[in-house]
Amino acid sequence: MAKKIVKKKKLRVFRLLLLLFVVAMIVFFVYSYVVSDIKNIIIKGNNYVTDEEILQSSGLYDYPSFVMTMSNLVENKIEKNQYIKSAKVRKKFYHTIVIEIKEYDVLFKNSINGKYVLDTTHEITSSNNYRVPSLVNYTPTDKYKKLISCIKEVDKSILGKVSEIEYKPNDFDKDRFLLLMDDGNSVYLTLTKFEMINYYNEVLGQLEGRKGILYLDSGNHFKIME
Repeated sequence: MAKKIVKKKKLRVFRLLLLLFVVAMIVFFVYSYVVSDIKNIIIKGNNYVTDEEILQSSGLYDYPSFVMTMSNLVENKIEKNQYIKSAKVRKKFYHTIVIEIKEYDVLFKNSINGKYVLDTTHEITSSNNYRVPSLVNYTPTDKYKKLISCIKEVDKSILGKVSEIEYKPNDFDKDRFLLLMDDGNSVYLTLTKFEMINYYNEVLGQLEGRKGILYLDSGNHFKIME
């Protein structure tokens, strides 16, 4: 009777170890990615709200888990800030959070009540000292509302040169205001001609360095200071 020959299979130990190593590495990197915290936070677009305030309100101050951080929840937290119009949170490689902020504009400070006026017409209290014009005296409600609408249309670069706004009516015009400029000049405007302040830089170039009072409320003339 013929003998049955059984072939012995050689275990491919090296290939098995290599496969186990590759699987272990994949598991390790996946686990590390999942449990790792946020490594970097980039904040863009904020002028009035500090990075510190945004981090505090967002819940990201302690750099929590990257994977467990839900972008929409972070956005909702940030948007509770009265200065912030919208927040967009994006995740990027490697464990980076990018926060893009859109803020409401701060138009001026109402010195009567100490509150800042936003372009939404809302008045808010803040401990921060923003570099915006100050309305220094009482203004009737109807004139006050129109003033806010007018200031919203002023170019930011020009508005940044205004230090004080004073309601200054006379016998001829109850819509008259006086603007004190950082450069030492004064400008009279009415609510119906308030947009004229956007041409301030052009007018300034014609004054040849002289200081005085610019009357844009009635006629357009300049009175040199003595």
